[in-house]
Amino acid sequence: MSAAHFDLIVFDWDGTVVDSAGMIAQCILDAADAAGAPRPALEDARHVIGLGLEDALAYCFPGQPRPVLQGVVEHYKRLFLSRDAHGQIQPFAGARDLLHWLSGCGAGLAVATGKSRAGLDRQFGTTGLGPLFHGSRCADETHPKPHPAMLLELMDEFGCTPDRTLMIGDTSHDRLMAESAGTGFVGVTFGAHPVTALHGPATRVCCDDWAQLADFLRPVA
Repeated sequence: MSAAHFDLIVFDWDGTVVDSAGMIAQCILDAADAAGAPRPALEDARHVIGLGLEDALAYCFPGQPRPVLQGVVEHYKRLFLSRDAHGQIQPFAGARDLLHWLSGCGAGLAVATGKSRAGLDRQFGTTGLGPLFHGSRCADETHPKPHPAMLLELMDEFGCTPDRTLMIGDTSHDRLMAESAGTGFVGVTFGAHPVTALHGPATRVCCDDWAQLADFLRPVA
């Protein structure tokens, strides 16, 4: 199988394109401390990467009053922005080369992410990858993952069918979104969720790095 089998290839962002899952999880823990909220387990902080804000807060801080949750959000934004300053978050090794190739190979290339639009646009700029993508959807623009809306809207925008669309991501949220939308899914094991969370009916393959992903997507010579 190769990219030629798909008219639309959609990437998750954090933990898939850029190496940010560890920083995001640590910011959640540090924001909890700063806001006086119970510190969630590290695995819980990693689990919510990719979810919308409300779902992430409900999972990590069940039963906490609204003022405490607002404090967590404010501290998280401050911490993340300070640590993301000056383009500290960058693509995984091999990502830039493969994305350049995919962007020109004929398939539509898009992003579906739990980030806000402002956050994605900022990292499109700091990484220099923005011009390679032909479309994107963010969690503050439509239903967040694992709801299929992001993929359904992108397929409608690009005029693509589910059987010709591939979702690539590092979490069960990405996999469940692909399953609900009827698309194929490729799991990457170097992000937020363990490999066991990436296997399901839609999963074509799981890749341990971008070199393996390139082997899957590039046609055999």
